[in-house]
Amino acid sequence: MRLLVGIGGAIATALLLASVCGVAQAGTALDNWRFDEGSDGLVTASLYATNKLITGGGALSYSPVLTIACRKDGEPRWSEWLHVNDAVSARGTITMSVTADQGKKVSESWAVGTRGRMLVRDGSDGIKRLVSANRLLLSWRFGLLSGRAEADFDLAGVDEAVGQIASTCNVELP
Repeated sequence: MRLLVGIGGAIATALLLASVCGVAQAGTALDNWRFDEGSDGLVTASLYATNKLITGGGALSYSPVLTIACRKDGEPRWSEWLHVNDAVSARGTITMSVTADQGKKVSESWAVGTRGRMLVRDGSDGIKRLVSANRLLLSWRFGLLSGRAEADFDLAGVDEAVGQIASTCNVELP
């Protein structure tokens, strides 16, 4: 009898532990997104890439960051940015290869921003393609002889993130 009670207690403890662990793992799709609202009316949602880029002769690595932005007032209303630690050696614009999910690779022009460490694309069409995607792969050249880099993003929760910043900006979804 004591053995049955001991086994029953162990089973109850295991079930309790499993349910607690299940609750701890059951986060929301927005857990990987970081939101910010600037005093200038800029509302953003940012996401780290799932892969790392190597910099500093292989000594350091980092994950690029994708940011979706909405401006409460002014144009362009919607933008997407890619933040990288290694500067791109281009000026003006750069050609970015974009693949949403496992779809067709598309070439787009992105503006080279601050010190070559931010690539920017304005317009709601880029945001619109993200809302229905699960994965985004961005690929670009750092320079003529520098080779290509890729940033791979798991877009879980992107529809909710875009909805949240659209609501904060008080604008329609793209």
